Amino acid sequence: MAAVTGIPMTEAQFQRAVLDLAHILGWSVYHPMLSKWSERGWPDLALVRPPRLVFAELKSERGRTSPHQDHWLALLGAVPAVEVYLWRPSDIERIAELLR
Repeated sequence: MAAVTGIPMTEAQFQRAVLDLAHILGWSVYHPMLSKWSERGWPDLALVRPPRLVFAELKSERGRTSPHQDHWLALLGAVPAVEVYLWRPSDIERIAELLR
């Protein structure tokens, strides 16, 4: 992964790595395939493994969130017992810990 190899990871590669990790660890994951038909700013991933519900926005190391993404992350983060994260490739070890 990027943090281990030092090689930059695209957002698509990072997403694939997170999806693979989540499935290995027993999570069910929803990702809208074409965001043009989704609500603007909706997080990239919804991960469910009862009793947990996680929403994650994925960005490259330098990627920025849009105002619509900031709105949804704040709104979902205000819901008790819902976990909301902004993840970057350098977070992969922390992501693995959170999903265990």
